[in-house]
Amino acid sequence: MSLPSLDDYFPDWKEREALAEGMIPMIGQLYRNNVVVYCYGRAMHNQSVTQLMKAHRYVRQVEQNELSEFETYPVLEAISKLDLGPCHVDLGKLATKFMAESETISAEDFVVRECKSVIGVKAPPIEKPQDIVLYGFGRIGRLLARLLIEKTGGGGQLRLRAIVVRRGSDDDIVRRASLLRRDSIHGSFQGTIRVDEENECIIANGNVIRVIYASDPAKIDYTEYGIDDAIVIDNTGVWRDKDGLSQHLKSKGTKRVVLTAPGKGSVKNIVSGLNTRDITDEDHVLAAGSCTTNAIVPVLKAMNDNFEIVNGHMETVHSYTNDQNLIDNYHKSNRRGRGAPLNMVITETGASSAVVKLLPELEGKLTGNAIRVPTPNVSLAILNLTLSRETTEEEVKDFLRNAALHSSLQRQIDFTTSPDVVSSDMVGNRHACIVDGEAIIVKDNRVVLYVWYDNEFGYACQVVRVTQSLAGIVYPLIPEDVVKMGF
Repeated sequence: MSLPSLDDYFPDWKEREALAEGMIPMIGQLYRNNVVVYCYGRAMHNQSVTQLMKAHRYVRQVEQNELSEFETYPVLEAISKLDLGPCHVDLGKLATKFMAESETISAEDFVVRECKSVIGVKAPPIEKPQDIVLYGFGRIGRLLARLLIEKTGGGGQLRLRAIVVRRGSDDDIVRRASLLRRDSIHGSFQGTIRVDEENECIIANGNVIRVIYASDPAKIDYTEYGIDDAIVIDNTGVWRDKDGLSQHLKSKGTKRVVLTAPGKGSVKNIVSGLNTRDITDEDHVLAAGSCTTNAIVPVLKAMNDNFEIVNGHMETVHSYTNDQNLIDNYHKSNRRGRGAPLNMVITETGASSAVVKLLPELEGKLTGNAIRVPTPNVSLAILNLTLSRETTEEEVKDFLRNAALHSSLQRQIDFTTSPDVVSSDMVGNRHACIVDGEAIIVKDNRVVLYVWYDNEFGYACQVVRVTQSLAGIVYPLIPEDVVKMGF
């Protein structure tokens, strides 16, 4: 497609805007039938017109191709007319593939060929909907609630059935609902929320969520609420070893537990996209690791597999958390008692040791430390790596760009080429990390990478992915022959 003249920019925009508007009902109908549409790994359901257009713009900038709504609309229209079973369709990659063949095949025949494995296949991703219970309702708990509600789809996958908290006041449920409805960082809840105080329920976008008041995880009868075989997502961080977390399994109606923190002892730490295949039927207690571990392990895995890391140091510049004090006060840890919004605070991190557990090939090669800074969300990992061979900035940049677009880690690694991005631009990013392409430094065999991550929302997305894997939810991928990088 040729570049429009200066006088044609606005008409071109309005045409593409109209196409994006037309995409929304088709994407929504597919989503309700458990057909999830992406554009190079970016979800397209529940998105506005401008968000859909920005997704196309991102691909044009990073993939450096001519993909636009003119190319994706006819492919999506053809897909929407098919009787597809549950699957994930990457419309961007499908349209790019069609662009190379459009002179020899129609869009209708192309999508029939590409989607033939799921046409008419109505087997759901799991036999029955998986009940989910959130034990705790803090920062991560509320973001998990938003994601689970958003991902309800046709209702046949993960279903948020209850949250468990300690009663804080007579109007506790109203206050909990208000915190779900409004968030100072992530904005307002996308949908409607109603409170049923008599039945102690929050109804969010039609999802009935029981609010259960309890202080002992072993003494709740979830079956009384119609909940059975539930996966409990413990986001309190109170228990981190197998004995403590297994208390949840003593309650009637539970079968598995996911911890939203690094697990201790024999508890497996799972980073979605990296070692989800390690989950077995015998695993009843798992941990999703830390936000920092989820952010740096995918990049380190990719870099080590392609360049071989000789040694390195990780410095995490992390937003302050609830563990710190707003003003100077007593704290059991060094420095964390000083006012979080006022200071940069040097502190320890367990990320380097956690990395080695997930990537044992890096044993003895990494060190790490952390600095807490006066921002409420979004953190930055600085990876200072020595490689086994010399490379160039262009080679590293191209490699990580391709990892973000085409590898098996594309849901974990994002890539930005903007020279003006700052931390607030990353709020709400659903990837585990975002490689700053303009900040890469290379000298001989030494590389410095700057890796952003939304330590709240991006991490919550990773937790949901782990939970989906634990529930056995697997979708066929379209197109099936997407080339995966060799790591």
